[in-house]
Amino acid sequence: MARLFIAEKPSLGRAIVAALPKPHKNHEGYVQAANGDTVTWCIGHLLEQAEPDAYDEKYKTWRLDDLPILPDPWILKPRKSAAKQLSVVKKLLKQFNDIIHAGDPDREGQLLVDEVFSFAKLPEAKKQRIQRLLINDLNVSAVTKALSAMRSNLDFVPLSVSALARSRADWLYGMNMSRAYTLLGKQAGYQGVLSVGRVQTPVLGLVVRRDREIAAFVPKPFYQLDAVIAYQGNNIFARWQPSESCQPWQDEEGRVLSRKLVENVAQRIANQPATVVVSERKGTKQAPPLPYSLSALQIDAAKRFNMSAADVLACCQSLYEKHKVITYPRSDSRYLPKEHLKEASAVTSAISKTAPPLSDAVKNANLLLKSKAWNDSKVEAHHAIIPTGKSSQVLSGREKDVYELIARQYLMQFYPSAEYVEAKLDFEIAGGIFVAKGKQLTLAGWRALLTRDNASQKEDIESQVPPLSKGTVLTCERGEIKDCMTEPPRHFTEATLLQAMTGIARFVKEAELKKILRDTDGLGTEATRAGILELLFKRSLLSREGKQIRATASACGLIDAIPEKSAYPDMTAHWERQLQDMADKKGSYQPFMAALESELVDLMASVRKGPVPDSLRSLPAQPNPFKKRKGSGGPKRKRYKTKA
Repeated sequence: MARLFIAEKPSLGRAIVAALPKPHKNHEGYVQAANGDTVTWCIGHLLEQAEPDAYDEKYKTWRLDDLPILPDPWILKPRKSAAKQLSVVKKLLKQFNDIIHAGDPDREGQLLVDEVFSFAKLPEAKKQRIQRLLINDLNVSAVTKALSAMRSNLDFVPLSVSALARSRADWLYGMNMSRAYTLLGKQAGYQGVLSVGRVQTPVLGLVVRRDREIAAFVPKPFYQLDAVIAYQGNNIFARWQPSESCQPWQDEEGRVLSRKLVENVAQRIANQPATVVVSERKGTKQAPPLPYSLSALQIDAAKRFNMSAADVLACCQSLYEKHKVITYPRSDSRYLPKEHLKEASAVTSAISKTAPPLSDAVKNANLLLKSKAWNDSKVEAHHAIIPTGKSSQVLSGREKDVYELIARQYLMQFYPSAEYVEAKLDFEIAGGIFVAKGKQLTLAGWRALLTRDNASQKEDIESQVPPLSKGTVLTCERGEIKDCMTEPPRHFTEATLLQAMTGIARFVKEAELKKILRDTDGLGTEATRAGILELLFKRSLLSREGKQIRATASACGLIDAIPEKSAYPDMTAHWERQLQDMADKKGSYQPFMAALESELVDLMASVRKGPVPDSLRSLPAQPNPFKKRKGSGGPKRKRYKTKA
């Protein structure tokens, strides 16, 4: 009996078709195989959460008295841009009894197709028969293997429920909090939108707190001491390691704050024996960095080319969809399936044609080498972003930049590890310990592909840290004092803010929450981070000053006005723990949503009863950038989308 496959996106649909009997017949929005099997696809989400006025016309006007808005039942509406494809999918669902769910093998991919089944009102008997196809590699052999290992879609209901809870919770929290604080701002004379979200607001909090830390920073002097030790006509410089007895004169980072203490030590070590108490010399290797995930690519492109996250994503989408020279770009993985090794020759050949500056790198690559990137157990919903076997000579300047970054990172997997020699000498001088360290690159390996590599050193390691045996006694000629000043933390840039979002766990104190955030995507996902940052810029909550990202006065006022926990990432971790419990059948939807609704009822009550926060009264008034609907108390609806 012929089957209907519903893929998450056209590229996945094409991969499934390639594994089905030929010839194939192309139709508008679907493809039919020789055996009658039919493959159609979503275009990402075909449906979206309805706006508040879909539940009640009164919500067209924003009023504090109407908050919180708590939909029951929930309404999904077709996305305008996807309405045509949705009608194709609905029509096909009526024609087939055997249906295969082929969404991406993750929480969002499960919900994305399941919600189409619900919207199409599939009979229960059909729902019970749906099978689940799990594909994370678009190669024909991998797809064929997946087709022989399908499971019942019922096994994945908890995953879908978890994704549904996150989607609805983000809507509830973002819609109600954004309306509440925008209306409070309006009462204080501010005309912009003060948007609040589970993800965007902790990101904003990071920037506000960093800016304030810099503004409040008071530089302090600290001192370093090097012992200058004579050896064969050269000097060895060994840094003093203060003992525990020096702690009263050190800050929390171990820096010595007393010049008198350092001067005293310098006097004591002058012309004194320097005895080697530890002598270490070893070779080390540095493996090639893994291929790119989207965030890792955005971070490097921001550092190299000062590109915004949104610009990098736009280039990637063009390279993927228009030119077809890279794999799926919205990936959170940095690993590759072993099956892809078979394509290495075709991919490297395409790199030579598409990026001529890398032709020598291709010639010197050893395709028999296999880095740690090739690991099936690490590949889940997607694999790392790499070039495809297709070439193109019509890329724009920015597209070339991004393509070459991706291609270079891929080629590194076929180069040996970089090799170093590291040396360390510990000297005892007048009862104190002084350490000399050195590191030198001895084999470039993959680092030969770097255009700007600072690994090489001007001085040979032998002159910096000579090979001395333990017990060797030299003479310390003098101590050299270095006067230093503490420096404030740096303002966030696009690169460092993306790094902070992906590594958000380090900004959380509670150990259990740290682990949850390390095990998840951090703040936001690969697909949403660029959009979240752009939204904050668009709403005039963040601004760019050269490469630096600064919080605006509006952002500072908002962060001071909202509940403290809304400005920290801890709430996301608490949510993720409960959402993962749902996916693991250890938790349920109803208690999670009920607790959130109860919290919103209390929050909105306190907003209505309390005075307008002083921080909002001090906001700079600005013209409303949103046109009002006639008779509306808020921004034009279609311009206002709540994001996490």
